[in-house]
Amino acid sequence: MKILYICTHNRCRSILCEAITNASKGNVEARSAGSQPVGEVHPLSLKYLAERGIDTQGLRSQSWEEFEDYNADLVVTVCDSAAGESCPVYFGKSLKVHWGLEDPSKLEGTEEEKAKAFNTTIDIIEKRVAALAELADKNLDKAALKEALSNLGAN
Repeated sequence: MKILYICTHNRCRSILCEAITNASKGNVEARSAGSQPVGEVHPLSLKYLAERGIDTQGLRSQSWEEFEDYNADLVVTVCDSAAGESCPVYFGKSLKVHWGLEDPSKLEGTEEEKAKAFNTTIDIIEKRVAALAELADKNLDKAALKEALSNLGAN
């Protein structure tokens, strides 16, 4: 299953999702993009992924315009502002769902508080990705996949 994670700036949450998905065991492949990418990955995203042994090579903030030919099976928005945007027409054949995540990079606080926020977000993503990988192995049709994702909290 090919998954494209979308977040407006493509610097934190969608990047975390991409890296964790590609590190998972399962029939899943992920990329991430943004409608308004900032051009750099948040350094704490890279730090906390690396601390968990997740490869960060090749991660970059990029526009969804670069994915016209990716043909994602599933497009997942992970921030509320991206969920409200109109996706490009070339995502038309992809199943689209929203799976909101709080942005740990916006937390103002101590290093310990930031670490907790990032690690909590990573824990949530790991659970979701494990569920997605199980669904990918079932080769569900689009309607069954949408229902299964809904049961896991996607909308």
